[in-house]
Amino acid sequence: MSCKRAAIRHRSLAFALIAGCAVGGAAGAMTKNEYRVERDKEQAAYKSAWASCKALTGNARDVCKVEAKGNYQVAKAELDAQLRPTPKRDDKVKTEKAVAAYKLASEKCDDLKANAKDVCRKDAKANYVAAAGEAKLSRASVDQGVNSRKAVKERKDVREDTSNALFAAAKERCDPLSGSAKSACIADAKKKFGKP
Repeated sequence: MSCKRAAIRHRSLAFALIAGCAVGGAAGAMTKNEYRVERDKEQAAYKSAWASCKALTGNARDVCKVEAKGNYQVAKAELDAQLRPTPKRDDKVKTEKAVAAYKLASEKCDDLKANAKDVCRKDAKANYVAAAGEAKLSRASVDQGVNSRKAVKERKDVREDTSNALFAAAKERCDPLSGSAKSACIADAKKKFGKP
């Protein structure tokens, strides 16, 4: 095969790949009618889940409501991302998932008492900070590039925020201790998370 024929063949293959990607990307988006149908399904599922919470009492009822609302918020974000796919909407899905998980974990902590409740809340906060930071970092990487100044700064900030939240949870675990055991626990936490 001559070089000219090879170049034409590769160019045709490249155009076919580009066309396939363009069609594939458009096929991933849903139509407005599909969106409306799915939105109505999600609203019905939310109302059903909310109604099932009425049979519960106490914190179990609160947990049920928070879970129903969180699932609905995530589903709405996912539908928006399917209707009009963009990196920003993908990040919104990640953020909604992080918020829903945090609110649910925090509500479940209400069943606990004293230090166990405080530790539970600090753990929930640490998980939220890590998940929300990942969504923020993902956005900076997409917008500016993985090694851009903004992405590097975001990575540093996310690591620092996550480390601070994990340190706060570790320190909270030391609270029930006293004397030298508490001092040793706090010293271990500081060492693990590089705190002065």
